Amino acid sequence: MLFSRSLAILAIISAPILLRAEDWRQFRGLGGSAISHDTVPADWSDTNHLAWKTSLPGPGTSSPIVVDDRVFITCYTGFGVDGQTGDSSKLKRHLLCLNRKDGRILWMVDVAPVLPEDPYRGFIAEHGYASSTPVSDGEAVYVFFGKSGVLAFDLTGRQLWQTEVGRESNRKGWGSGSSPLLYKNMVLVNASSESHSIRALDKKTGKEIWKAEAATLNLSFGTPTLVELPEGKVELIVAAPGEVWGLNPDTGKLLWYAEVRAAGNVCPCVATANGVVYVMGGFESRGTTAIRAGGRDDVTKTHVLWSVAQSSYVPSPLIANGRLYWVDENGKATCMNAATGSVEKEQRLPIQNQNGRGKPVYASIVLAGDKLIAVTRHTGVCILSATPQLTVLVTNRLNDDSDFNATPAVSQGQLFLRSNRAIYCIGGK
Repeated sequence: MLFSRSLAILAIISAPILLRAEDWRQFRGLGGSAISHDTVPADWSDTNHLAWKTSLPGPGTSSPIVVDDRVFITCYTGFGVDGQTGDSSKLKRHLLCLNRKDGRILWMVDVAPVLPEDPYRGFIAEHGYASSTPVSDGEAVYVFFGKSGVLAFDLTGRQLWQTEVGRESNRKGWGSGSSPLLYKNMVLVNASSESHSIRALDKKTGKEIWKAEAATLNLSFGTPTLVELPEGKVELIVAAPGEVWGLNPDTGKLLWYAEVRAAGNVCPCVATANGVVYVMGGFESRGTTAIRAGGRDDVTKTHVLWSVAQSSYVPSPLIANGRLYWVDENGKATCMNAATGSVEKEQRLPIQNQNGRGKPVYASIVLAGDKLIAVTRHTGVCILSATPQLTVLVTNRLNDDSDFNATPAVSQGQLFLRSNRAIYCIGGK
């Protein structure tokens, strides 16, 4: 299995303490790779391999993160729940800390909204007001709540700081979708909807270190990615409609940019391996483009390796064994050669949409051992072989008819799933 050692090293040296390899401390895990060397049970149900289930006070599409013996998750209540709008001033976002061993809620903090909030309509009704996954360095937990800002809490739930990053709305009023990430002493946030900017905040104080602004960030919903180049330099990769940018993460200065096929709304995270970044997404103009990082200024003609039409609009891809894998929002699984962009296999998963509600898949796949885990919204979790054949090994279902929108977490042989009603731990101790 191909795994970027440089990304692993980068994630470790960026934290104040040594990261436990089995932790899952940010969206898509270590380095945002969506890869774990752990294996988890291939089949499960409410009576098989279910370690625990904990009901949540409200819905959300954020992923759980795992820090040693604790699990952190966000959700929201009071407004935009079960299709009821009501009074937006009653909206509350919550950060919960659970005991990893038994799922018991250790503490919960509430965050009041900064108003006016985006109305509960359109695509906000699909993902709600808690879509950003927390990130942790093992000493604090950082959350991004859109117009309500970025907040830091210690591991006992005590608030350390709160910083506003803008109160605007993207032109479609779809709310926020990006998650924060850590680099050195900074919390990096894609505040495209709130202020058309990327922000770097001091993780101890919340004070702004730098801000990179661009009107073309509008409708950029993906979480930025850090990539380490062969000479040890680090770049922050941001996908914007029609372009991808390489920024200096220490200063926010633009280093390079390239034109890509993904235009319109850009949701997936950029995947990286061996100094190459893979950008996909876009609506109505969609596609996947591979670019060699490390250039200067416009690198469209010099660093673009290939560009093809196949793509995912919402879920993000991962890279393993020299191949790009993803399951798109319509439930189509794809295996693509990362060196050439040629498709090795495409197939529809054995799933169906439920009552015509949105698309059947919003979560991104993760790799646990040699198996791909694809969470569908309404018809279970498909386990596929991480091979060009993309063999569907089993489809697992739980007795929960709410939406499963969140990308799962993997840690110490356990799989953590969240729905709009509950969080589940699959696997052993």
